[in-house]
Formats: sequence, structure tokens, C-alpha cells
Amino acid sequence: MDRFSVDESGYTGADLMNNDQRFQGATAILITDDDAAALIKKHFPKLQAPELKYTSLARRASYHEPLINLQREVLANHKAVTCVVDKRYLLTLMFLDYATEPFYYERGFPFYDDGQNYAMASLLYSIAPTMMGSVPFERILMAFQKAVKEKTDESVQELIHRVRESKWEATLPEALGPIATASPECIEAIRTPGVSTDAAFVILQALISRMEVMSKGTYRVEHDRSKNLLQYNELFQSLIDYDEKLELKQTQITTMKFPLKLEQVSQVDSTDSPAIQIADVLIGCALQAGNSLAGLRDGELDPKTVFGLYGPDQFIHITPSLDFEEQKEFRKGGQTEETIRLYGKLMRK
Repeated sequence: MDRFSVDESGYTGADLMNNDQRFQGATAILITDDDAAALIKKHFPKLQAPELKYTSLARRASYHEPLINLQREVLANHKAVTCVVDKRYLLTLMFLDYATEPFYYERGFPFYDDGQNYAMASLLYSIAPTMMGSVPFERILMAFQKAVKEKTDESVQELIHRVRESKWEATLPEALGPIATASPECIEAIRTPGVSTDAAFVILQALISRMEVMSKGTYRVEHDRSKNLLQYNELFQSLIDYDEKLELKQTQITTMKFPLKLEQVSQVDSTDSPAIQIADVLIGCALQAGNSLAGLRDGELDPKTVFGLYGPDQFIHITPSLDFEEQKEFRKGGQTEETIRLYGKLMRK
């Protein structure tokens, strides 16, 4: 049975507005511990630390070239996938899912057809800070996040107030109007038990969509025994336990079929798993490269070099795009609505 080793970085739970962690992601790699250990020894022969950790290695300029060379060899010779998410963009998508879409659903409008929600989220994410100011838009996202978490009358009213006090009518009324007018359908969706702004499910879905393709038969997942990954462990298990026959198309190249070929998930100490240590390097480098390209902080490695190491089927990014025609073609026929409702069902269990 194949074994994928998984590690994550940037996890902040349901708080997607964390200023210090703008991006979140995870890497899955199909490699044995023996092969991983050999690669670590080859590229870092003088390493004295008990395990390979990107955050420690990146601080030393002498390790930058070995970090690039290690990734190049891993990605050229082993099946792997890395997913990186812009958390504020994802929160904007979630805002549309629960504070906008239910209004249109009730009126029979196909909100998700051909990725319209991604296009609208990209537009809102891009123009709102300019049209209404970055502070009002941040306050809306913070209030939405709080309302989803607390599900109280007070928190929902605060969200409505934040939208109404902004320049929502001049910004994008199609997106902001439903909650500005206190749509009962949207309020009900926000207060639905199990609805959360945690990004983990989105990232796992992306990883699994590729692992299902990369594995010839049944496979298992092994990940680090950390506090953050406890949530991932539960989500992996909920997807494994879903035994109904179902096929969901997400994009032109991504389809999820249930029951999954994924059969087992387990946690191990990363110090005992060279494979997880390499996954740590891959996701650590990818997030740092994302931060560098976004101008959020200087990176130790050149982001174009890092991303250039990946093949087209090895990297998934959930970030805003104003190329609406490309987005429409990529997501044409995607069953976004059915996917969201399935995950909502699993989260409420």
C-alpha cells in the first residue's frame, strides 16, 4: 500500500485574518523513509540537528543552495503535491458561500456555475480595499469570521452593521447586498452548526484530489504528531469514513470519487520520519515564496526559483485571479455547490 507523508504550515484554525500567517498550506509526498533519509544525508551531510526543519535551515545562507537542490531532486523523482492558500482570499470566498450565495439560491440563481463565485471573490478581494478602504473591508471580514464562530444575534448584527457602514453599494452590491439587507437565508447559513472558517478542509480536499490520482491503488497517509495536525487527522478520518458512492467534479482536471482509495491515516513523531521532514521543507519553502511574491516579507530563497521546481500537476494554489475567462474555462461544470454541502454535512457530524 502506498504511503503519503504530509506536513502543513501556516495553520491558524478558524482565524484566517492572522497578520503573521497570510498563507496556509500542506505538502503530500510519496517517498519511503529510507529514500528520504538518503536524500537528506546527500544534501545536508553535516547537519547536526535531530531533524530537517525548513525554519532552521533557511536562516543560514550556506543551506540555501542545498534546500533548492533537495527540492529539485525530490520533485523530479517522486510523486508530490503542494497546496498553498491565501487565507484572506479564502475567507472572502467563504463570505460569498454563506453571506451571499444563500440569497441567490433561494431565488433560483445558479451562483456557482462555471466558477462565478471565484470570479466574484477575486473581484471583491481586489477592489474592496480601494473602493471602501482597506480598514472597512478588513472589519467586514473580521466580523464575518466572528459571526461564523460565535453564531449569536450580537455577532451577526455586528457583521450587518460593518457592511452597512461601508461603501457597499458603490463597491460590489451583488456580493455585499444580501447581508447588508439582512437576508434571512444568509443569516441562517452563517448560524448553521458545523459551518466554520477553518481552511484545513479546503487544503485537504486539494491534496486528496491529487493523491487519489497519484496512487495506483489504496493508500494511507502519515503526518506529524502536532497540535495543528490533530484537526487534519480528524478531517482525514471523516473523509475515509464517507462510504457512499459519489463523484464530484471540481475543475476541468479535478474530480473526487467516494469512497476514496485512502484507507488509513496515522500520526508519527516527525523526528522519526525523514519523509515528513522533506514535506516540511517543501511546504515551508512554498509559503515563504508566497510571502515574498506578495511583498509581505523578504524571503531567504528566490520565489521564482522555488515555484519553478514544480511541475503543473504538483502545485495547487487558491489565490485571487482577475483572468475571468481562464477561471471560467478551468471551473466549467464544477460541482462547487454539491462539494460545499457535502463538506458541511461531514463537518456537522
